[in-house]
Amino acid sequence: MNVVTKAGLTPRQRLQATLTHQQPDRVCVDFGATAVTGIHVSALTRLRRAVLGDASYRVKVVEPYQMLGEVDDQLREALGIDVIGVSPRCSLLGTQQNGWKPFTMNDGTEVLVTDDFNTTRDEAGDTYIYPAGDMTVPPSGRMPSTGYFFDSIIRQPPMDEDRLDPADNKEEFSLLGDDDLAYYAQMRQWLDARSQYGALLVIPGTGFGDIALVPAPFLKHPKGIRDVEEWYVSTVARKDYVLEVFEHQCRIAEQNIRTLLDFFGDRIDVAYITGTDFGTQRGQFISTAAYRELYKPFHVRVNSLIHDHSRWKTFIHSCGSVFQLIPEFIEAGFDILNPVQCSAAEMDPVALKRMYGDNIVFWGGGVDTQKTIAFGTPEEVYREVRERIAIFNRGGGLVFNSIHNIQGNTPTENMLAMFDAIRASAG
Repeated sequence: MNVVTKAGLTPRQRLQATLTHQQPDRVCVDFGATAVTGIHVSALTRLRRAVLGDASYRVKVVEPYQMLGEVDDQLREALGIDVIGVSPRCSLLGTQQNGWKPFTMNDGTEVLVTDDFNTTRDEAGDTYIYPAGDMTVPPSGRMPSTGYFFDSIIRQPPMDEDRLDPADNKEEFSLLGDDDLAYYAQMRQWLDARSQYGALLVIPGTGFGDIALVPAPFLKHPKGIRDVEEWYVSTVARKDYVLEVFEHQCRIAEQNIRTLLDFFGDRIDVAYITGTDFGTQRGQFISTAAYRELYKPFHVRVNSLIHDHSRWKTFIHSCGSVFQLIPEFIEAGFDILNPVQCSAAEMDPVALKRMYGDNIVFWGGGVDTQKTIAFGTPEEVYREVRERIAIFNRGGGLVFNSIHNIQGNTPTENMLAMFDAIRASAG
């Protein structure tokens, strides 16, 4: 086991040691670098007030689909977070971070949203949001009156089997344009101003079959197969259609990756590739054979391109029980697995670390968001966090995060207990 010096590691050095399976001075921590490792804006507002005070501060919503809040510089330093991230220019709802305005959540939390975050409410109090802020087209997302985030509204055109055209599901995949490059230039400056932190880049267009993307809540008039159930049916009944979409998607992504490799160079440590879920609570969502046929060839191509031209490590997010698929992920070239859903079947943390800990970095798994941090006591949260760090961080290879995003109704005292346990693990 390689042990990194106990003193003086910067957050980025801590991440880099973790990614190379060296024992860091303390566990590396991420909250806020991705859309699957964040904190809901309501919970983050309460956490920030508990840590820093300033009751008048409005947290920015930086991921509007799930209503995730911005972990700002001051809070990141106070909490000991090591990683920052760069998302694509447009959100899952097609919005862009060009100016801010006030918004009130259903629970009364006062936040900031982007200027193109345009909504209406119906008589029941449900909130509807519009793709790219365009209120002349039907809404693409709905937040229930008692909810904390948006669900996609399925806008599936009438199905005509004889007229199905894979080109309709290719609409969202295109080469990076001038607006994208200007955005990435701005984000490169943002990263350089925070050079002490590890950096993650979300690669656009590589989420092959990610079901959150299928309804295309960012498009004003989506065409093709946009119903969730119909898409899953298509992976069996219309494989040629799906493979044609994936092939086009991959060719575009490969060109964009080359651009981003040149653009960011060694400033990036991690490339987020895909959020397609292959597991459920009880078992695999698809067979290993189906993964090998439909997804793995494209994962291999993307990962190989990145690894052949950079030191970036590649990140796969897949919820649920994926224990039997992890060897396939490793063989496909992934370096990092998230969210490490230890509450799912076969996902025992000790077994995961023993079987795969030398070959893949676990990014997550730190505390159960379905039960422990949401409904447990602070003592239970503290104990589980300490246990998970002791298991996964032995010999390095753990970036601490909860199992998926921390939800809006999570008790503040439980979040504080989590960070107390993280700090205590370094002692």
